[in-house]
Amino acid sequence: MELQAPLDDRTRWSAIGHCPIEKAMGVVGSRSAMLLMREAYYGTHRFDDFVERVGIAPATAATHLRALTDAGLLEPSTYQDPGERARQGYALTAAGADLMPVVIGLFEWGVRYADGNDQLEYAHAGCGASVHVEVRCSDGHAVGIDDIVVRRQPR
Repeated sequence: MELQAPLDDRTRWSAIGHCPIEKAMGVVGSRSAMLLMREAYYGTHRFDDFVERVGIAPATAATHLRALTDAGLLEPSTYQDPGERARQGYALTAAGADLMPVVIGLFEWGVRYADGNDQLEYAHAGCGASVHVEVRCSDGHAVGIDDIVVRRQPR
């Protein structure tokens, strides 16, 4: 990855406070937040199920679910079991669904480099082929790290 002028002089600019990566990590940068999002992708809606499936304390789950809701990744939903009172659950929003490639990328990286469980895979429901994350330019070319330049957006 290469920084193009004037960004190549790192003494003249800083991304601190306005970097999109920094902003995103402020929302989903914790282990608990990402695992809660994983569970939302897997169809979890109920608070108690999030707590159990992520293995975190209810207070921690409540804090992170509130933050994910406030950030617009999840939205409150209501469910009711037969004979029970209505309860609040959580559903993915469009913004939450748009985070899915990041989660799949973390899954792939975890299998490849962090000794993750490789007994699961993501597959395309339509044809059954494995799903993989890759970086492509807007013209459709596959892009590797050495093919990327960071530049100022044209105004």
